[in-house]
Amino acid sequence: MSSQHRLSAVECLRYGLLGLPLAFVALPLYIILPNHYAREFGVPLATLGAVLLAARLFDAVIDPWIGRLNDRLFARSPGAVLALGAVAAVLLAVGFTLLFFPLTRDPTALLAFAGSALVLTYAGYSALSVAHQSWGARLGGDESQRSRIVAWREGFGLIGVLLASLLSVSLGPKIATAVFFIVLASGWIAWSRSPRPQRFQAEAIAFSIWRPLARPAFRRLLAVFLLNGIASAIPATLVLFYVQDRLQAPLAIQPAFLASYFLCAALSMPLWLLAVRRIGLTRSWLCGMALAIAVFIWAAALGAGELASFFAVCALSGVALGADLALPGALLAGLIADAGDRGRGEGAYFGWWNFATKLNLALAAGLALPLLELAGYSPGARSGPALDALVAAYCVLPCVLKLAAAATLYFTLIRPGNSR
Repeated sequence: MSSQHRLSAVECLRYGLLGLPLAFVALPLYIILPNHYAREFGVPLATLGAVLLAARLFDAVIDPWIGRLNDRLFARSPGAVLALGAVAAVLLAVGFTLLFFPLTRDPTALLAFAGSALVLTYAGYSALSVAHQSWGARLGGDESQRSRIVAWREGFGLIGVLLASLLSVSLGPKIATAVFFIVLASGWIAWSRSPRPQRFQAEAIAFSIWRPLARPAFRRLLAVFLLNGIASAIPATLVLFYVQDRLQAPLAIQPAFLASYFLCAALSMPLWLLAVRRIGLTRSWLCGMALAIAVFIWAAALGAGELASFFAVCALSGVALGADLALPGALLAGLIADAGDRGRGEGAYFGWWNFATKLNLALAAGLALPLLELAGYSPGARSGPALDALVAAYCVLPCVLKLAAAATLYFTLIRPGNSR
C-alpha cells in the first residue's frame, strides 16, 4: 500500500487485534508462570530461574533468524507471511496448553517437560509476533501514523493482558486457555483482512540479518531499549511475590492490582500520542521513564497492608507502561524508514528488537530469582532481611536501570539532536 495512505480506524483495528492474544499469553508466561511453578509444584527459585533462563535465551537467539525468514516471505507474498503466522499460532496454542497442564508432576521429569513446552511456546510466540510487528512497520506513514499503528496494536495488547490478569488469577488456567484459543483465532482472521504492505522482492532477499547492527542509530536505540526493558522485566517477574509477601494482600484482591496497572496503561495511550505531537517521540518516552522511577521509589517505602497506596502505584506505573509500549516501536519504524530500509529489512530489525526483549526477560528470571534465593528470600517469607531483599530487587534495582536507560536516551538521542 502507499506510504501516503492514512489508515482508517477499521483498518487499524483489523491489524491491531492480534496484539490482544499475543499479550494475553505473555502475562501468564512471564508473570504468572514463575509464581505458579514455585508455589504449585514446589520448584526451587534457583532451579526455576535456570530453566527460564535457558528457555528464554534460546528464544532470544532464534528471533533474528525468524526475522530474516519473515523478510524472505514478505518478498514472496504477504500470504506467505500469514501462512507462517497460522503455523506459529498452532504451535503457540499447543505449547501454552502443555505448559500449564503438564503431563507429569515428577520433579525431575516436570522440569524437562516444562523446558520443552517453553521452547515450543516461545518459538510460536516469536514467529507470530515478529511477523505481526514487521507487517505494521511496512505499512509506513509519517510519525503520527506510525504511532497510531503501534498504539492500536499495543492498545489491544493491554486489553489482552487485562483479560489475562482477571481470568488467569480469578478463574484459573482452564477458562483462561479456552478464551486464549478464541481470541488467537479471531486475531489471526482479522490480521488476514488488514491492509497489505508493498513487496520489495529483490531488496528483501539481499538484505542481511546483520545489517541493522551496522546502523549506529539502531545500536543507540537498542541500547536504550535493552536497559529500559530489563528494568521493566524484573518487577514483572517479581510482582506477585511482592504483593503476596511484602504487602500480604489477600488472594481475592491480587487480580485487581494487575487489572488497574494494565487498564491505566491502556487509558494512557491517547495521552502519550498527544505528547508525541507536542514534544516528539523521544522526549515523551523520557517522561515515561521519569514517571516510572518516581513510582518505584514510592513502592519501596510501602509495607504490609498498604493496599490503597499500591493501587495508586499500579495506576501510575501503568501510565508509564503506556509510554514503553506505544513509543519505542514507533521510533524503530521511523528509524527503518530513515535508513532507507523500509520494505526490505523490517523482519531483521524486529528480529533483533525481539531478541533484546527476550534477553531482558531471560536475565530478569535467570538473575533475579537465584539472587533472591541467595539473599535468603523464598516464597512465603516474612523475615525482615528476606523482605528487604525482595524490595531491593522489585523496586530499587529497576529504578537504577531505568535511570541508566533515561541517561542513555538523553545523551545519545536527545542531546546530540538525533531525536524525533
